[in-house]
Amino acid sequence: MEGRPDVSVVVIAFNDAGRLPRAVASALAQSMGGVETVIVDDASTDGTGRVADRLAAAHPGRVRAVHLPSNSGGCGRPRNAGIERSDGRYVMFLDSDDLLDRHACLNHVAAAEETGADLVSGLCERIFLDEPPGSKRRVRPWYPWLYRRRAVYGSLGENPDLLYDTLSTNKAYRRGFLEDNGLRFVERLHYEDLLFTAEAYLAAERTALIPHRVYHWLVKERTSAPSISNRRAEPANFADRLEIHRRIDALFALRGAHELKKAKDAKFVNHDLLLYLRDLRGRDPAYRARFLDLAAGYLAELDPRVFEAANPMPAIAAYLIREGDHAGALAAAEYGRGRHPELRAPLVERDGRVLWGGDPSPAAAGRRVLDVTDFGFHQRPLKELRPANTVTRLEMRGERAHLAGYVLNPLDRVPPDAELKGTLEFVDRRRPRRKQRAGARVSHQGARLEWRADFDPRRRVRPVGFVDPVWDVRLRVSVDGEEMITCPGDGAGSPSLGGVALPVRPRLTRLAADRLRSYVTGGGHLAFTLDARNPWARLARAVVLRAAATRAGRRAWGRARGLDRSARRVLTSRKTKTALFNRVLSRLPVRPGQVVFESHLGTRYADNPKYIYRELRRSGRPVRAVWSYASSTKGFPSDAALVRRGSWAYYLALARAQFWVDNQGYPDGLRKRPETTYIQTWHGSAYKRMGDDQPRLKGGPASERARQRRMVERYDCFLVRSEHDVTTLARGLGVRAELLAAGYPRNDPLVTGVAGDPELAAEVAEIRRSLGLEDGRRAVLYAPTFRTGPGGRPVRRLDPPIDPGVFARELGEELVLLVRPHYLCGTRLPPSARAVMRDAGAVADVTPLLLLADALVTDHSSIMFDYALLDRPIVLHLPDEADLGTGYFDLERHAPGPITRTEDELVAALASLDASGAAHAARRRAFALRFGEHDRGTAARTVVERYFAEGSERGSTA
Repeated sequence: MEGRPDVSVVVIAFNDAGRLPRAVASALAQSMGGVETVIVDDASTDGTGRVADRLAAAHPGRVRAVHLPSNSGGCGRPRNAGIERSDGRYVMFLDSDDLLDRHACLNHVAAAEETGADLVSGLCERIFLDEPPGSKRRVRPWYPWLYRRRAVYGSLGENPDLLYDTLSTNKAYRRGFLEDNGLRFVERLHYEDLLFTAEAYLAAERTALIPHRVYHWLVKERTSAPSISNRRAEPANFADRLEIHRRIDALFALRGAHELKKAKDAKFVNHDLLLYLRDLRGRDPAYRARFLDLAAGYLAELDPRVFEAANPMPAIAAYLIREGDHAGALAAAEYGRGRHPELRAPLVERDGRVLWGGDPSPAAAGRRVLDVTDFGFHQRPLKELRPANTVTRLEMRGERAHLAGYVLNPLDRVPPDAELKGTLEFVDRRRPRRKQRAGARVSHQGARLEWRADFDPRRRVRPVGFVDPVWDVRLRVSVDGEEMITCPGDGAGSPSLGGVALPVRPRLTRLAADRLRSYVTGGGHLAFTLDARNPWARLARAVVLRAAATRAGRRAWGRARGLDRSARRVLTSRKTKTALFNRVLSRLPVRPGQVVFESHLGTRYADNPKYIYRELRRSGRPVRAVWSYASSTKGFPSDAALVRRGSWAYYLALARAQFWVDNQGYPDGLRKRPETTYIQTWHGSAYKRMGDDQPRLKGGPASERARQRRMVERYDCFLVRSEHDVTTLARGLGVRAELLAAGYPRNDPLVTGVAGDPELAAEVAEIRRSLGLEDGRRAVLYAPTFRTGPGGRPVRRLDPPIDPGVFARELGEELVLLVRPHYLCGTRLPPSARAVMRDAGAVADVTPLLLLADALVTDHSSIMFDYALLDRPIVLHLPDEADLGTGYFDLERHAPGPITRTEDELVAALASLDASGAAHAARRRAFALRFGEHDRGTAARTVVERYFAEGSERGSTA
């Protein structure tokens, strides 16, 4: 290479002869010229040095080899040697088991030259190599949020989050910067990157970040010689990390960088400590004790404010380690793992707040750290709770397996009088939809639910054999029809869960296997692996596994798995179901009288379809009712057929139905046959612009407008409440169907009352009882529309419009606030709000809530059009100025009640509810007359008489 190279890539290697050429090749293949590669062999004993010399000889002037006389035991010394023996204007580092992106040098140098940066950092991707044959490799970017866009910082203080990326290998350093500041790696300590990068960030006058991938970190977790970063099972590994952190602390103290020190400490809690804690359950007791002792010692040195600066769960874990509550700390550290976080710690309520752990009276500072009220454990649906499940018994007696355990019942979320049912599931890990089931008995025991399962595994668990070697265990608990999924595992009171054999009969005969042998996963859960006791079965398994381990076997297995996945993906895809619906199912004979009902995409039994169904049932019309449900059947009528939305049974029911009745939309792409009548009830009159009247749709892609037209063209009937619906909603959607001016069936009870409807009267009374509204205070319903937050992201948790403490002080003696979120949203109410606020989100149908509410607080939700029929006070709370002037009419001019902007204004409006209601009575009645002119209490009957004439087509009764 003539002249001085632009970049020197320092490749460090120890006993890595096999992978070194690949790493060097990635440096040689750089799209930028003027790159030299300096290989530093750390006194290898396996021929790595000879490979380095061969590479240098093959590429003279581009590759040079440096040999250290003795092994350094780490990465610091070889990297320092590489700096000393290289000549490039910029220096980069590469480990021999990783790769550089082809444009890494070009992108780094271009950014440095353009910005004048001393240090340039790019995106690193971790690529996991342990995936089985035929599987797609996992790729996880390293702190990708730092690299979303280009950025240049004049100091570390401008973005302390840089401390999260302390890798040295995804960066380029200006040589003059390294020499002027005497920057070198610490030697004889692991995690030298952390100190070196912290020093570099502090010293750099300008640091640039580029959103380009520059480094491939190749991770092989299952190996006999793990990399330093994967040797967390060695106590010395963590001790070295703590020593590095103490040196960084000293560096910050020397520079007076106290705020940066706090940011670094928060990063230690959020990242460094968590890395070890999440693996701690599987370590031996001696290691755990040593680790916790080291961690507690270092955490005691930190400013206690770090626990409030760090992320909630890592902060709880760190705080509890310091306090000696190791079980609570481990539960907090493990909580964020996986798609479904598991709640492994007890919760306590204190002063209206929910605290992590079993200590009911921590110190004031501890209460702030342990406060998990905002996680919503006290409100979440049970299916989202995932409480820990501890196995207390696992054994074979005779021919029957006996399993038992207990599930946490946090905050007594499962009441003593709940109807409990249990199902134990064995789940094929490779094909999770394939399950084998056994019944389980569940009983309520206060703070826990105890369960037992006794079954013959030969009958209940039938593996295929060979292709399904691992089976996970799940316990499904039904609580009054609502499902809660738990994962049995080890915990306090567990016997040894490893090595228990359950005899089974695989479908590929006992030559495939003859038992399931238990073990505990790294996450602490019970699982089983197929095993063989019979010598012939062991021989057969050995032959199959040996064949599968060959190159041809791996290739064949990969192809087979790929074909299996593809086939299942194709057969279960919506595209396949839609095609078969249109080409095959819709040619089957129509079932006379079959009606498929759906409300809010199957999420609940409610709204206009519910009241049409009730009228059909009341009138005795001969129809066969089918209701679609999205996930849970809770609340759906027991005298109707139920089908899961999106299932094959769902598509078959739609194909053969004489009527479709829904309030939102059946799946796009389904061509409704002429023999089917589609009654689209919709779900509310419009203030917000709809369909083609929306700027987003009007100026959006033509495909979205075409999709809307396809959906709407299927309608045969569209319900309207007023001329306003005709000129706004129907026109905006492009409805060409019959516009039935009947009003909304859901509003019939708002006009007629419940005196003649004992079923609905009982429903209202039960809701009143369940919400605790029997103390004489008036109920105010808060029901805003669905909202989006910054960046258009949906708001998933609804906060009350008034602080609970303020509400209690100013209004609590007279009023109770019912918080009713949109069905796509949840509420966020602390337990302290219970005295004055209730979460009404679990009430499926809003009509009974309207009937029992004495007043309504909303924004521009369509619920105001319905509630106005009751002629009760309405308050429009619109803290966002943009809520006015964007709809079909002037809301301020036609509002059926006062408009409030602030919490204080809303409190004042509710404090003078009667006076305000009387002052706005005339406007409210005019509002109801204008927007609900066809609501006369007969909508359901009108629809039934119009389309379900007696004696037309007969089927089974609803």
